[in-house]
Amino acid sequence: MKKREKKKVFNWLQNAAEKMREFAYAEPVPSAAGPPRRPRIGVALGGGFARGIAHLGVLNVLAQEHIPVDYLGGTSAGAMLAIAYASGHPLHVIEGQARATRFKDFGNWKLSWMGLASNQKLEHYPRKFLGVSTFEELKIPLAIAATDLASGQPAYFRSGPLGPALRASCAYPGMFIPVELDGRMYVDGFLAAPVPVEAVRAMGADVVIAVFLEAANNHKPASIVDVIGLSFAILQRHADLEWRATADVIIEPSVRNFLWDDFEKTSELMHSGEVAARAALPKIRAAIQAKAEALAAIPIPDRRAKSRQ
Repeated sequence: MKKREKKKVFNWLQNAAEKMREFAYAEPVPSAAGPPRRPRIGVALGGGFARGIAHLGVLNVLAQEHIPVDYLGGTSAGAMLAIAYASGHPLHVIEGQARATRFKDFGNWKLSWMGLASNQKLEHYPRKFLGVSTFEELKIPLAIAATDLASGQPAYFRSGPLGPALRASCAYPGMFIPVELDGRMYVDGFLAAPVPVEAVRAMGADVVIAVFLEAANNHKPASIVDVIGLSFAILQRHADLEWRATADVIIEPSVRNFLWDDFEKTSELMHSGEVAARAALPKIRAAIQAKAEALAAIPIPDRRAKSRQ
């Protein structure tokens, strides 16, 4: 073999050996076709004063059935229960606090031109009873809904102090004095966002479970608070409720026999929530499965782009 040919062969062999070494010691390339992420689940909780305790029953069933809650939204009493759950406290602790709650813990009668009472005490409720003061301290992302009294549009609070947002969300018109924040006046979120499905969806939820609590309407009113509550309940039943069309699953615990201040009936209210949630489990699982299949069908580049949004 000629010297030039030997050199060609030697160079080829040397190059091949280097490529083999590069291949042997190279970092493994991750597969682009990894398993699709699971659907993100959001729960939107409506208002209802003491009837809001039924939300605990719903959340308890979701926990027992290992259905994760990735996002929370709350209106009025739903906001209070959402803060409690997102704070990370065990359900039995939250239940005990709900059982001990009375009107004096969040309101005091203070007759004015704009309401019968003040909910100023709610400003300190999250820190005093739950040990949290800001949205950033919560274990689960949360949106609290209130109604802008000037525009009539929903306002969603997602960062900063919890107390002012909770007060605004719970400022029931006619009963509680409106809450002023940054030059805007706010009242109870149920007027513009009775169940904050829109907010939970905007946070990134693929599946939204909405929990609606219908006010009592089968008893004779005994106070001005009852008259106000029953009047708004009638208005709500006849309203065009857009949130119903956008929720994936709607849970409606049977709480119409409970009054606005029935805090001592915590066990019965929780039971109502649990019964309704268990009845809805087939629909919840079907909605999660359908969304999981839809996510799996998205082409990989599109899926990655969607997850970054």
